[in-house]
This record gives sequence, structure tokens and C-alpha cells, in this order.
Amino acid sequence: MKPLTVLPVLVLLVAAACGTADPADTPPTTTAPTTTQSATDAVATDPVTDDTTAVELLPDLGPAPELHEIDGWLQADIESLDDLRGNVVVVQFWTFGCHNCKATLDNLGALYAEYQGDEFEIVGIHSPEFDYEKDPEAIAAAADKLGVTWPIALDTAKRTFFHWQNSPAYWPRTYVLDRDGTICFDHIGEGAYEELNEAVATLLG
Repeated sequence: MKPLTVLPVLVLLVAAACGTADPADTPPTTTAPTTTQSATDAVATDPVTDDTTAVELLPDLGPAPELHEIDGWLQADIESLDDLRGNVVVVQFWTFGCHNCKATLDNLGALYAEYQGDEFEIVGIHSPEFDYEKDPEAIAAAADKLGVTWPIALDTAKRTFFHWQNSPAYWPRTYVLDRDGTICFDHIGEGAYEELNEAVATLLG
């Protein structure tokens, strides 16, 4: 992965990812910056002073790209991330057949149970790896079985998947957006749950 070009970042190497995808037949129409920086990568080791808030210690990884050629939504009455502006939003790229994706859902479910309705939302962007994961009815059934109750954007052709991540792109990949739609956390694969939860709590606090 190439680091974000607009500011220096530290690269977090993550092994617990389900896999990568090559855009091949579906290249992104726009290049979006990518990074693998977690919230804690940019946290200073010095004590917080009166002039520095916890939110300011989170990295500014740039504005979140738009959702690109989404095919529809499940469990939602929104049409874009702009509809969630003013909320802290966790965005995760996932697919229901991915073991590593499924391993992250318990922590996301706990976050949703704690903060849902408190200017907080999760958006799962379902970008299928295999043909059997493309059927909306199969996605809905899997979401019900797995306890995914938050909005799901259907990214059947993986246009948003590559628009956000370029190539290679990963399942799962989890971002946290602040109330203005700026990316403040980015993690590939399982793990980093404490850092993810702290980023959400900080932005809500």
C-alpha cells in the first residue's frame, strides 16, 4: 500500500485480512488516497495540555470519498454518507463469506448497542468477493444471521471498494469518520478493536 501523499503517515502492517482484490475488469474511475494508519499512530506521547484536545490528537487522513455507483441499501433510509453528516460514522468494507470480516462483527455490534442513536452510525459496504455473495436476499439473510443491524450499502461491482482503496484492496477494512466526514482511523483486517473503540469514543466525547 502507498502512504497518503498529502501528509506523512506511519504504515501499520496487518496480517489478519481476508484477502485482497485486483480491480482488473472494474478499475476505479477516480483515485482516492489510501493509508493504513490507525488512530493511535498519530497520538502524541506527551501529556495532553490545556490547549490540546483529544480530538486534535487523532490523525486527519483527509475527507472520505463518496460512495461510487452503489446499487442500493439494506436496513437504511439513507442514500449517501452526506445524509449522515454531523454523526460519527464507522465505515467497513466487508463481505459475508469472509471469515476475517465476520470476526470483527461482535465488536461492531457492541459499539452499535452502546452508541446507536447518540449521533453515531455504522455503514457496512458489502463488496462481494464471490458470485454467491452478490444476491441481496443472501446478503440480507446473512446479515440477520450474523447480527448485522446497521445500514448496508450494496457495492455489487466493487466500484466503491476500489474507489476508496485503489489496488490492492482489502476485506475487511474499517474507517472512522468524524462529524465533518474526515477519516480519523483506518485499519486493515481484524484487531485494533481498542483503538477503534477509543477513536469512536473520543469523537463522540
